[in-house]
Amino acid sequence: MSSLQQLAKFRAPSQLRMGGQLGRCPSCSFSPPGAVRASDLGRSTTEKAISPKLTCSAAAEKSGSFAFTRVVDTEGAARGPGTGPVRAQQMATGDASDPRIAGIAKSIRVIPDFPKPGILFQDITTLLLHTKAFRDTIDLFVERYQGKGISVVAGVEARGFIFGPPIALAIGAKFVPMRKPNKLPGPVIAEEYSLEYGTDKMEMHEGAVEAGEKVLVIDDLIATGGTLGAAIRLLGRVGAHVVECACVIELPELKGRDRLGDTPLFVLVSSA
Repeated sequence: MSSLQQLAKFRAPSQLRMGGQLGRCPSCSFSPPGAVRASDLGRSTTEKAISPKLTCSAAAEKSGSFAFTRVVDTEGAARGPGTGPVRAQQMATGDASDPRIAGIAKSIRVIPDFPKPGILFQDITTLLLHTKAFRDTIDLFVERYQGKGISVVAGVEARGFIFGPPIALAIGAKFVPMRKPNKLPGPVIAEEYSLEYGTDKMEMHEGAVEAGEKVLVIDDLIATGGTLGAAIRLLGRVGAHVVECACVIELPELKGRDRLGDTPLFVLVSSA
């Protein structure tokens, strides 16, 4: 069962509560007060994967096409998996006491009902407005990867383009953009990856990364892990070694790290 399909499970109908219009499960006719596409949580780019139609967990197990989100807020505010206020996560270095992490978490704004009703969007633009939090974010990544022999920082479209270049400059690596189809001029190589209802592609320039190079892949957020997984495979095809994937935010309930294979994942903060 995929990580997206696992989201279809819930404990009881009374726990289902999200913003949006009333719907009816086509399998059992249960009508919860709204649901949200799981892959829209915190991101609205290429990981759109679950039908906006409603169904219960039994139907989802059969079709693999639907998901509900469940209430976890004690005050009744709707919240989906991994979409609450971000919190400091245990870092891969074992140092969760670094005060910079708490400052970064506080600087990330959560926007309700964007881009659709029922979604709480993890907005990193407020982090960019907070110069100390932005600098601390870059510094934490640089401190981790400085002196590790990394020659390439690959940024995933689009917000990986924000964090990737300053990290690359600081550690003496080149920056390689990994883009959606038909965005890069000249010869490219592409990697296709699966969505729930189709496929998408990620592209990079031919010759941008050479065999044997050590690569850091960076994005702002990991949700289902589809785009990061595609980046790892694409870089592997040219013989590069992905040392690690790094993100500012993780939505752990979407289990995106499960799609990264043996490649380690490093994140600064995690959604509550």
